[in-house]
Order: sequence, then structure tokens, then C-alpha cells
Amino acid sequence: MIFSTGDLARLLSMLIVAAAFSASAGAQPQPKPFASGDPKIGKTMTEKDCVGCHEQRFDGDAAKIYLRSDRKVHTPAQLMAQIGMCSAQLGKNYFPEEEEHVAAYLNLQYYKFKP
Repeated sequence: MIFSTGDLARLLSMLIVAAAFSASAGAQPQPKPFASGDPKIGKTMTEKDCVGCHEQRFDGDAAKIYLRSDRKVHTPAQLMAQIGMCSAQLGKNYFPEEEEHVAAYLNLQYYKFKP
């Protein structure tokens, strides 16, 4: 897989944010996951950019990626990292606030992460 310099920089910054988030998780109460995200916008983005790929991978049922027993995402930081990776792979290159919209929707619909 070939990544552009911009994709690598974006992935590195996501990893740094995820590491900082993980390191500070026990230090103080955290804000509601994805508090700045708008689930309505995230739903629209997910339907436009994600569902088709997920349907191809999961026999026409895009929701299976979120509901499977062996899913890869177990924390808010992992969800943000996964959204960033998918965005880069699909060439969407979402801005961080767009990623948060998608995360807010997916959290509301599937993950149910709490502060």
C-alpha cells in the first residue's frame, strides 16, 4: 500500500492524538466522546462515503462491520483512527471536524462509548 506524504503526516498526527488521549484517559474526566461532532452530518457522510465499501466487504450488509464479534474498534481513539485510515484509503481526506461528525454518528448508532 502506498501512502502520500500528506497521508503519512495525517496518520502520524492521529497516532499522536490517540496516544495522548490514551495517556490522559485516567487523569481527569473526559468530555463526551465526539462532543463537537454532529451525528446528522456524520450520517450523511457515512451513507455517501462508507456504506458502499462496507456492503462489498460484508455481503451487502454494511452494518456488519460495526456489529461483528471480532470488530477492531473498542475505544473512541480507535474509532477516530479507523475513520482516519478509511478516509485516507478512499482518498476522502476528511478534516478532523468531519471525522468527528462521522464518529459522533457511528457512536450514537453502534458503539455507545461513554465519557
